Amino acid sequence: MAADPLSRVFAALADPTRRDMVARLAVTDSTVGELAEPYAVSVQAVSKHLRVLEDAGLVSRSRDAQRRPVHLEAEVLDLMTTWIERYRRQAEERYRRLDDVLASMPDDVAPTDVSPTHPTDVSPTQPTDVSPTHPTDATPPGGNPS
Repeated sequence: MAADPLSRVFAALADPTRRDMVARLAVTDSTVGELAEPYAVSVQAVSKHLRVLEDAGLVSRSRDAQRRPVHLEAEVLDLMTTWIERYRRQAEERYRRLDDVLASMPDDVAPTDVSPTHPTDVSPTQPTDVSPTHPTDATPPGGNPS
């Protein structure tokens, strides 16, 4: 897995099952068995998913008498939010500048001439590609028609 914390978090959340587990843990702590209930996979498979989330720092396990609840470490989500927010602000600034440029353009600019892009757009006076439609109409490679 990737070395830096942010990459580990994004890699862990690349899997839809793990994202669903994080969403469920955002509501309440759960045991491995409780997390496994809605999935058609073994408890061992769910434990492997949890191990990936644990390695990324997204969840932790504690001991509560006989229970070992899994707890979402929401602070790690702040790391992602900060990263995403920085690039969201940059993108919004680019769009704002584009809006300013578009707003400063005159409204009465005529559209440019566009060449035909579809075969039905070709005028009847333009030559069209006439290729043989039947294999016997074609000249064999390297030679004379038979």
